Amino acid sequence: MSDDETKEEIELDLTSSDVVTKYKSAAEIVNKALHLVVSECKPKAKIVDICEKGDAFIREQAGSMYKNVKKKIERGVAFPTCISVNNTVCHFSPMGGDETVLEEDDVVKIDMGCHIDGFIAVVAHTHVLHEGPVAGRAADVIAAANTAAEVALRLVRPGKKNKDVTEAIQKVAAAYDCKVVEGVLSHQLKQYVIDGNKVVLSVGNPETRVDDAEFEENEVYAVDIVISTGDGKPKLLDEKQTTIYKRAVDKNYHLKMKASRFIFSEISQKFPIMPFSARALEEKRARLGLVECVNHDLLQPYPVLHEKPGDLVAHIKFTVLLMPNGSDRITSHPVQQLQPTKGIDNDSEIKTWLALGIKTKKKGGGKKKKGKKIDNLTEAELMDEDTANGAAAQE
Repeated sequence: MSDDETKEEIELDLTSSDVVTKYKSAAEIVNKALHLVVSECKPKAKIVDICEKGDAFIREQAGSMYKNVKKKIERGVAFPTCISVNNTVCHFSPMGGDETVLEEDDVVKIDMGCHIDGFIAVVAHTHVLHEGPVAGRAADVIAAANTAAEVALRLVRPGKKNKDVTEAIQKVAAAYDCKVVEGVLSHQLKQYVIDGNKVVLSVGNPETRVDDAEFEENEVYAVDIVISTGDGKPKLLDEKQTTIYKRAVDKNYHLKMKASRFIFSEISQKFPIMPFSARALEEKRARLGLVECVNHDLLQPYPVLHEKPGDLVAHIKFTVLLMPNGSDRITSHPVQQLQPTKGIDNDSEIKTWLALGIKTKKKGGGKKKKGKKIDNLTEAELMDEDTANGAAAQE
């Protein structure tokens, strides 16, 4: 490897201030996009319209950055806006003609991402279409996801292992009488890589195993928490609901159908690396061509999964930079006021995790005081403090 290649490789992690700036710029855009989408989530609003507004905002905001640089910089949507409701787990981003609307008291999961020069910031948030505090099982499952995210933020740190996070997430979910949804992975992020090989498994099962891994300084992670009031074993009900795909760059196949070749060529030009929505393709040919592309592993589908009717699912996802001075959560959104029926008041281990600082440099006696304070917090106060911290970080 030449000196130039070595230099370029070194510059692509968080040791480069330019890389950190690009991650934070992408995060600022996606945080604003999430704020916009939450404001658009109202009873009788069409889901597809909101998804399109979220994507358009990201494209517009990202497109206005780095316009006057010599080398062209790719930027835009890193993950299409998804709005999955109630027992739908994830990835619902319907085609243009879809008439699905939101209703009062829906538990709405919003999932989206932005990238600047391939440096990706993703976020997911759960919002209930309800005035005033959220109560009952909806509050339980959202509090579980939010608390698990706060614990994960403190355990995704250099020296800790991925299995430490897996065990903690499951313990938090159990405290709220909820289940972690199977098959969800938190991935390391790298330039143009939204699903890096270093992962955290939310819950282990015989079919899903991951390699043990240790977190290291200057890494970036998308921490993905999905929790359900059901059994946590979602199912694919209708393949036609799948609209989000990602090009499998290591796969090749000579497609037989003309429609497939046309669509695959369009995908390769417009979306060579990042996940995309089939809404962005010529729809009639897309329906025909995508099937053959998926069947021959040229595209990786993101299926729309469902828990049983009546179950509720909450989703929190954030992007964290493992900086030399501690963890920097760069994507977030304040959670609504919650009145859960369950909690962590009697669980000293979870409280101990939450008392951990997220910065590695000591600042006076701050950490010690915070630890004492958390021991005396009620569940509602804990959620309010975390929400305030998230909002402050966002500002």
